[in-house]
Amino acid sequence: IVTATIATYGDTVHTFVERSDYNGLFFPGFRAWNNEFWDAPTGTGLKYVDHCVGNVHEGDMDEYVEYYAQTMGFYNMLHFTDQDISTEYSALMSKVMANGDEKIKFPINEPAEGKKKSQIEEYLEFYRGPGVQHIALATDDIIDSVRALRRRGVEFLHVPDTYYDREVLTERVGTINESIEDLEELGILVDRDPDGYLLQIFTKPVQDRPTVFFEIIQREGARSFGAGNFKALFKAMEREQERRGNL
Repeated sequence: IVTATIATYGDTVHTFVERSDYNGLFFPGFRAWNNEFWDAPTGTGLKYVDHCVGNVHEGDMDEYVEYYAQTMGFYNMLHFTDQDISTEYSALMSKVMANGDEKIKFPINEPAEGKKKSQIEEYLEFYRGPGVQHIALATDDIIDSVRALRRRGVEFLHVPDTYYDREVLTERVGTINESIEDLEELGILVDRDPDGYLLQIFTKPVQDRPTVFFEIIQREGARSFGAGNFKALFKAMEREQERRGNL
């Protein structure tokens, strides 16, 4: 294996891996750990990293957009303004950088002016600088995956019951294959774009600080990131901020 590493925002790095003559599961020297007293858990249906989101300071987003364009040949796939992602109290802006076939996607967020501290500002304070906000993991069956993760103790953000108003939701996203009852039971969000629809849910922060968390996402043709869910998601995050005393 041949590797090369470059730096990006904060202490985040990207490592390129060339493994054309290597078929091992992990790096050379890895040995699987086996224990006769412990059975490996069954899978949760998670397939691969769909995208990885970074938070940077206000005014720095375009610098890193240019960095990914010039250094890695990525292009600006989508752009969200503070009008797209805002509540009564706070807002953020985001640009999504992607490679040519969009298999690698790096959204970059920066805070925007608001009445109170935004989730991005809270992250930057507790992480002590820019870094990875969340990692989105893809699944082909989000309902089964979320149920499996809940059984393992994973905690997800709470979505108000009003989000699942049948008339409003159907008008916004049209017909989907999944049961709205199942989505409501588990707190899964749904959105549609011209290419299809997606289902998504977000964990609470997974460390002892309000920093990194995970997203579980199922794409049914959709190329976007759930813009129709931004307000509901942002409010859910603000409720958690308020509970922590950081809003």
